[in-house]
Formats: sequence, structure tokens, C-alpha cells
Amino acid sequence: MTQQREVDLLVAGAGPAGMTAALVASLQGLSVLVCEKSGQVGGTGSTSAGTLWIPGNHQSRDAGFSDSAAQAETYLDALVGNTSGRELRTAFLKTGPAAIDWLERNSALKFLPCGRHPDYRSNMKGAAVAGRAIIPEPFDGRLLGADFAKLRPPIPEYMLFGGMMIAKADIPPLLGRFKSLANFAHAAKLLARYALDRLRYPRGTRLTMGNALTARLFYSLRQRGIEILFNTSIAAIDCRDGRVAGATIAAADSEICVKARKGVVLATGGYGHNAGYRKAFMAQPTPVHSMASEFNQGDGVAIGEKLGARIAPQEHRRSGLWTPASVTPRADGSKGLYPHLLLDRAKPGLIAVNARGERFVNEAVSYHDFVEGMFDANASAPSIPCYLICDAAFIKKYGLGLVYPGAGNLSRLLQAGYLKRAETLESLAAAFGIDGEALRRTVARHNGFAQTGIDTDFGKGETELNRFNGDDAHKPNPCIGPIATAPYYGMEIWPADIAVSTGLSTDANARVLDQAGQPIAGLYACGNDMASMMRGSYPGPGTTLGPGMVFAYRAATHAAGKEPLEEPIAGA
Repeated sequence: MTQQREVDLLVAGAGPAGMTAALVASLQGLSVLVCEKSGQVGGTGSTSAGTLWIPGNHQSRDAGFSDSAAQAETYLDALVGNTSGRELRTAFLKTGPAAIDWLERNSALKFLPCGRHPDYRSNMKGAAVAGRAIIPEPFDGRLLGADFAKLRPPIPEYMLFGGMMIAKADIPPLLGRFKSLANFAHAAKLLARYALDRLRYPRGTRLTMGNALTARLFYSLRQRGIEILFNTSIAAIDCRDGRVAGATIAAADSEICVKARKGVVLATGGYGHNAGYRKAFMAQPTPVHSMASEFNQGDGVAIGEKLGARIAPQEHRRSGLWTPASVTPRADGSKGLYPHLLLDRAKPGLIAVNARGERFVNEAVSYHDFVEGMFDANASAPSIPCYLICDAAFIKKYGLGLVYPGAGNLSRLLQAGYLKRAETLESLAAAFGIDGEALRRTVARHNGFAQTGIDTDFGKGETELNRFNGDDAHKPNPCIGPIATAPYYGMEIWPADIAVSTGLSTDANARVLDQAGQPIAGLYACGNDMASMMRGSYPGPGTTLGPGMVFAYRAATHAAGKEPLEEPIAGA
């Protein structure tokens, strides 16, 4: 059966970028239809930390944190370079704060300043220690009613007790619940809320991080009556008179021919699970693991290719945005991924080694730069996978991956092979098939750094970002501690993409460009379908979500025939 529909704007994808585009278009007076390939909204964004990198945002300024778009421009020029993508960076910096404020005024989106949250290359000119990152306010999932089931949940590895979400600020009170009355009250409140939720819901309804962001967007779309067609995807684009005028949408048992008067927005999440694009664009050897939604199969990029769009950047090394990840055993027998973002690598008493038993990177750098270090080192010594090495004291105090701090019974994770334990470093090395004598020497050298507080090999603990994720109470260096208390522990670590940088080239209004650099009329791209303005670099927390939502705003505003809000790039 074939149905006929007519709207102003068709949006492909109900992740953060797609839902933002749909919401803005509706608020600007357009009729909107969203098609979503899966049966839930949220995409990869639902499983993310939900942080947005928005230099000069007013939420942080109002909280007393000084920052400016001009300083961020200096930082991006140093990090990314003065490339052809500079037009997009300028548009992002001018529009970001104003777009976020406009969304707050006109929808259920609400954001909080992160305060101190250093840029990832915090030793570069223009980098900021605080003020650029914002997060969504926690959201009550009960407000979605029956639609709560249509919100993609976080990964199990990031939930406690099988379904309880926690934010970064919840971790200290939970771990120190018996250290103060305030901590105990906070923890008790969280647990009581979760217990009540599980009487009615399959998981907790106190939503934080990326789940709060996508829930707030979904709730805003529902408030405006914006229709989402689940389990549907674009089968073909309708081009008429030199412009994109609609699309044919494939559903399970029918086709829907949609006339889109203002055009089509591609926001299908990138190509995280498209083997051909991974091989073509990613660093070699092609990584086998991805944190992206399994529905992110390159649909938007493929549509753009068929229409003659230019894809950028083409360099293999500039395509992935990475995290180191451990492969986790799940209760149902399947495998998952735990992203080692910030809770363990920078803490004192841990090193990362390759198959030679040698360190190859500053363990406390950003997750993206850590994996870049894996690829660099792999050219001369097997470093994919690599191995995190620590001792019993570290495990007890900080945990490691799925191992929570203070965790006592590790038998399940040891039996599954997720974690390995041995009484000597040589025996631990043998369990991984790495050079035991070299590992012993590496640990001895690192223990010397723990005494002086100076890592003469990789400079661990020398930047604001390193120290931010380390342990302030540990002296003389918050990121370096001895590995000396048997038994010793190790974990295998792989590269995993959390987003992609390669995508469809666009202009500052997210219009897709052809091979000659001219806009393809009526076709927009945002999120991971759009070539990242960062060109494979990773400046700070929220590098994907910030630009994704800002360019979704600009795309929808342009489709509505209006000018985007902008602020001059001026110093603080």
C-alpha cells in the first residue's frame, strides 16, 4: 500500500539533532514529520553523557564562569587549524549561546552549567578550564506517560541495580553514603525513588545525562503534536525542478510518499555500523567496536552520495571520535561496551601498556586522544588492544570499568575474563600474552614517577584536564601512584567510536553541498550525518552534541525562511 503525505519539512532521524530540527521547525511555524528507523527516539544521544560544548553560554556566565566565543575561536584555530571549515566554526560560535537560550524559552529543554570542566587540550592557547560545558537538567520520565517506553534507555553498564540512572554529581554521595548525613540522605532519596519506580516501570524514571536531553526533546515534540513515524526510513529522495521536494518512506508493510515543501533534513546518526564506510574512512586497522546505536548504518551519507554530495574529511585518521572501551559480559549472555571516559584512567596507580608491556600514552588524556595514542603506537608495536594495569589498592579505592570502587566479590567478572588477576606482574602479563619482564620494568619505572610526582615519559598530571579527572587528595601528583600491592589486575581495552567526523559537507546553514561546493536545494544534514566542523579533533566535552543541536537549529530556521539568532564574537 502507498500513502500520500504533505508537510513543510521531513526529518530523518529522532536523535538529538533530528528532534532539535523538528522542534525548531515547528516553533518557526512549519508542519513537520519525523521518520525514525528504530522503535525508539534518542539514538546514540540517549546513551551519552548529554554534555553540550557551547562556548560563551549564558548559563555558565550567569553562574560566574568567565568565557567568550573569541577565546574559543583562538582555541579552535590552534586545535583544528585555519581550514575550509572555519565558516562553520564561526557560525557555531555566533549562534550557540543564543540558540540554547531560545530553545530554553520555547520548549522543555533546560540546561545547567558544568562549572569546572576543562577543555581536552587545556594547554593550548584559548582553552578554558570552566564555562563551556552545559548539561541538561534531570527529567522526570513519568511525564512521558506511555511514551516512556519509546525512549531509548542508557547502556546497562551505566545503570545501577539493573535500571537506575545516576549523574556524575551522584557518585560521591553514593560512594560516601556513610560518611555524612547529607550523603546518606542523598543516597537514600535516590534509592527510594528507584524502588518506587520499579513497581511500575522497567527502569528508573529519574533521567540524567543524555537520557534527560533526549527525553526533554521528545516531551517537547509531544507537546507540539509533532508526529514521529517509528520503524521507518527513507527509501528514495524525490527531486523535482533541481531541488529535493520530498521522499519515499519505507515502513514494514507500506510506502509513504511525502511531499516536503521546504525540504528534507538528514539526521540519521552517521555510519557507525556501516562496514563499508568504516573501512573507507576510519583509521587502520578498522576498529570493530562502536558505541553508536545499531541503527546508525550510514543511511544519510548514502542518500547524500546518490545525490552527488561531497563527503569530508576523507583522511582516515580524521574520521572517528573515540573512546577506549572494555568488552563487558551481560546477564543475558550478550556482550556490551564500557566506555572508559573519566572514572579510572586518570586516577593514581594505573598504567596502560601495549603487547610489549610498555607504556605508550599519557593515560590521563581525553578519551579521544587516548585512542589516537593507541593508533599512533600500533604503527610500531601491537597496541590494539592495549591493557590497563593496576593493583589491589587501586581496585578497592577507584574501581576499574565495570568494577565499582570498593567492590568485594569479583568472581563473576574474573570468570568471564573481563578482569584478570594474578599474584605477580609476570603472571598477569602471561595471562594477556604480553612481555612479563618488560611489564615489570615498566611498573618499576612508573613507581619511580610516583615518588617524584613527575612523569618524564608522557607528562601525566601536567594539564588541567589530567588533574581534573585525577584524585586531588593524592600527592604529589593527582594522577600518579604506585602499583605495588598484590594481587595485580588487568583489563583489555579496544578503540570504539562514539561518533564520526566524516559526513556530508554543508554550509553554515547545514545545507548539503555538491562536489562543486554548491548547496543541493532542499537538502540539509546535521548531527553525525554532517561532516564535523572539528575535522576529527575533539576540543572538549559535548563536541558532538553541541554542534549537532546548533546546526539543527540553523537548518530548521533556514528552511523556515528566517535568519538564525547570532551574537558577535567578542572577548569577555
